[in-house]
Amino acid sequence: MQRHVFLNWLLCGWCSVAIGAQTVTNLPPGDPRVMARVVVVEDHRATVAFNTQDDVIQKMVDLGMTRLTGQAKPADAWRKFVSPKDRVGIKVFSAPGQYSGTRPAVVASVVRGLVAAGVPARNIIIWDRHLVDLRLAGFSDLGERLGVRVAASTDAGYDETKFYDTPLLGRLVYGDHEFGKTGEGVGRKSFVSKLVTREMTRIINVTPMLNHNLAGVSGNLAGCALGSVDNLLRFEADTERLFTAIPEIYALPVLGDRVVLNITDALVCQYEGGERGLLHYSVVLNELRFSTDPVALDVLSVRELERHRQSARPEAVEKLMELYRNASLVEIGISEPTRIRVERVNTTGQ
Repeated sequence: MQRHVFLNWLLCGWCSVAIGAQTVTNLPPGDPRVMARVVVVEDHRATVAFNTQDDVIQKMVDLGMTRLTGQAKPADAWRKFVSPKDRVGIKVFSAPGQYSGTRPAVVASVVRGLVAAGVPARNIIIWDRHLVDLRLAGFSDLGERLGVRVAASTDAGYDETKFYDTPLLGRLVYGDHEFGKTGEGVGRKSFVSKLVTREMTRIINVTPMLNHNLAGVSGNLAGCALGSVDNLLRFEADTERLFTAIPEIYALPVLGDRVVLNITDALVCQYEGGERGLLHYSVVLNELRFSTDPVALDVLSVRELERHRQSARPEAVEKLMELYRNASLVEIGISEPTRIRVERVNTTGQ
């Protein structure tokens, strides 16, 4: 699908998702007065030799939530996004491990905030594509300690009624819903995991500031979209296909409409390595970034990664921006840096 297809989607009103980040909601999406808001919390004590300091991170999460919502108490801030009746999925990126992927200490602080807001621990799911990655990254131990569930989207099976459909045929592999099937149209759908469609009503993205060799950052858009569906190989061979597929998958109402909050774990910024933990290609930022706009957070992450990269590649980064402009076209969020308002706060000394 090319960009004109996105415009058709807008005209038909198919994708009114994830607009909560905009501070002015009665204006057209393209109006320059529509802004995305990002709260950045920094504390130089958050990590020591790449190891997270739990008490400091809890304070950072609490402050980020109260600043983002304007509430005085963290529990009240969390209630702006979830209710005790919700089943909340915390989407992490676990493949690179606990030092380069989403850090368990950040997720633990989120879980404690949700529980304090009245969400039962049994209604909280920490999830990613593969259970082995979650276990090796320390999330299984975390789940046992906090009494929450840890689950993989690939293990839950796929919902035949919820899918992303495109004429692009894929090479199905074992585990894909239509693997081994034949017939007209087989391979053109990417089905959404039942873990998403049937077991959670709200999704919170917690993603690392880690480069992605195709999408620029293993962030909120790519992590959530690609972690939720099968039949992915057809997109990975061509960036144009990927840059179209990620926003369109995320914009599925069963997925994007359930995302209520995005947190970028920017304690460490790893600018090379992809899904591998390569801390020698990292800088310590000791930041957590909060927004209801996943696009704004990812755009800021791509720019931050480029700023620290040893060999600058401005042309490649500009090409990556096509993905996030596509996401803006389907109204997922704001991709223009001039329309992203960043509020910085430091918890040192608090």
